[in-house]
Amino acid sequence: MTARSSSRFILALIYIAAGILHLAVPAPFLSIVPDWVPAPALVVMLTGWAEIAGAVGLVQPSLPRLRIAAACGLAAYALCVWPANVQHMLLDLAKPGQGLGLAYHIPRLAFQPVLIWWPLWAANLLHWPQRQG
Repeated sequence: MTARSSSRFILALIYIAAGILHLAVPAPFLSIVPDWVPAPALVVMLTGWAEIAGAVGLVQPSLPRLRIAAACGLAAYALCVWPANVQHMLLDLAKPGQGLGLAYHIPRLAFQPVLIWWPLWAANLLHWPQRQG
């Protein structure tokens, strides 16, 4: 098994777990949805299904175009939920005691570009940091 295919399975496990959490326990996710997002409960539910669908598409073995679409979808998803992660940090830091604090939130926000890059790399759409050929 190559690093890319192993990576796809790791990502799929992460996204399936996150998707199930979005569906089974939506309250923590609802609490960080920015005010400008319409229908927060629906959005949280749909993001859960999107994570699960992206994970399944990423690891299916026989449709390369679906794998590529899933990777692009998961990368776009990671970009789109970034504002909710910023919102979570701002809400936490406004609490007495600052909630989870910067030691949690800064690495989480800094890891977001990795979550954008990772599925694209795992699906062989990007070659950085390795050289192609």
